[in-house]
Amino acid sequence: MTTTSPAATKAGGLRTGVQRFGTFLSGMIMPNIAAFIAWGFITMLFIPAGFFGSDSPFGWHWAGVAEIIGGGGDSAVVGWQGAMTAVAEGADGNILAYVGLVGPMVTYLLPLLIANTAGRMVYGERGGVVATIATMGVIVGTNIPMFLGAMIMGPLAAWITKQMDKLWDGRIRPGFEMLVNNFSAGILGMVLAIFGFFAFGPVMLGISAVLGGAVDWLVSLNLLPLVSIIVEPAKVLFLNNAINHGVFTPLGIEQAAETGKSILFLIEANPGPGLGLLLAFTFFGVGAAKASAPGAAIIQFFGGIHEIYFPYALSKPTTILALIAGGAAGVTTNMVLGGGLAFPAAPGSIIAVTAAAVGPGVGNLLVVYLSVVIAAVVTFLITGVILRASRKRDLAAEGDSFGDAIAQTEANKGKSSAAMDALRASSGAGAAGAAAAGTGVATDRRIANIVFACDAGMGSSAMGASVLRNKFKKAEIDGVTVTNQAIANLDGSADLVITQQQLTDRAKAQSPNSIHVSVDNFMNSPKYEEVVEMVREQRDSDA
Repeated sequence: MTTTSPAATKAGGLRTGVQRFGTFLSGMIMPNIAAFIAWGFITMLFIPAGFFGSDSPFGWHWAGVAEIIGGGGDSAVVGWQGAMTAVAEGADGNILAYVGLVGPMVTYLLPLLIANTAGRMVYGERGGVVATIATMGVIVGTNIPMFLGAMIMGPLAAWITKQMDKLWDGRIRPGFEMLVNNFSAGILGMVLAIFGFFAFGPVMLGISAVLGGAVDWLVSLNLLPLVSIIVEPAKVLFLNNAINHGVFTPLGIEQAAETGKSILFLIEANPGPGLGLLLAFTFFGVGAAKASAPGAAIIQFFGGIHEIYFPYALSKPTTILALIAGGAAGVTTNMVLGGGLAFPAAPGSIIAVTAAAVGPGVGNLLVVYLSVVIAAVVTFLITGVILRASRKRDLAAEGDSFGDAIAQTEANKGKSSAAMDALRASSGAGAAGAAAAGTGVATDRRIANIVFACDAGMGSSAMGASVLRNKFKKAEIDGVTVTNQAIANLDGSADLVITQQQLTDRAKAQSPNSIHVSVDNFMNSPKYEEVVEMVREQRDSDA
């Protein structure tokens, strides 16, 4: 035991660190997904090849409006170059007819939103302002959408601002605070913008070219499906948002701006592998996994909450091979037949995928649907074989390997969860006063504020919060607030924090004075009943 604990702790620390970095990457993108979707719909509808565009058989009588909104004409290019060309060729003062919304949004709006969000994450509003100014220099210093530049310059500029403010913290004479703060931020923003224009922008242009060339190289050698070997296991370790929004979205947006669609939007977001896994558990699983899989499949496929199938894969780690095979099959289908999405599918539901796939044409939509079906079928067949092969052993073990996933996770970590142990005992006498050992929480702490926390603060945690709120309502217990938020936003005010097992260590580090409960499945966990019972006994003891 003692020989394996350090290794397990080290592995857990490494995984937690990677998850934290991935959360930071996705945290820049996730709050701005609505802007990406808006840009995607404008592109899908109003570019010349769009539904209302001049090249579309449906849009001939809308062509003039589409040209103004989306940008048109043979001289249309991204950003200020389009405006200069329009003036040179005599656009009768109507520069919008050549520039439109598509180019300026992808060139300026989206990267600046990312930069501002990143700056706020590092140093609040002040960091966001300086980050936006600095990123503007990176944008105008290049001729491609600077998403990667914004994701690097944004947090860097905010960090520099934070370090600058430390230099004269507490040394400013009263009455001069606003003067110093505004001028220092403005001057620093100017310097960083100039640096971004002359130095940082060209460097990021080279990096973007290398990354884009790597993707093109994988496609040219038909190797892109091999990316699933990394993507699918990483998703199960709760790095799905980091992979999709931190890596594929910036690269995919650049591709979509040039060709109208990108296969990169579907590598992680394809709901087929998760659907195939859950259907296999529905037909061939045992115990709690079999009972809960049908409902989970509906939520995953139509709601787009991919996290809901991760516990099923963790309860049978060999099924990750099925997910890899299904993901690779879906990528292969899109690569061979030219399928892709016009904008990120967030969340990764079939509804969002349909909306993003219909723009490039009906043929593209059929290819995308085919990739989803093939990915689901491949995953279903391989998972079915794996589950059937171990079915007798699972039944002999009383058929609830899914319920044992928490014990397996604790064994892999080399330690148990004291908070979870306390809640396991909560159904006995004195449960309301049970201590969450090792958390520093008093044994008689009253639970009034419960937070469900996940990587992005939406999706799976929102679903879990809704389930627990309904349980409190049925139990007629008032005075308990149940909310959901991202782990990175935990501020220590929660009395009790509920997370999925793989994320509990991060939640403890973010909110160390809260009681922490690990669950294997946000949709249906016996821990919810124990939490309700604990709160009920607290209320009874108060009376």
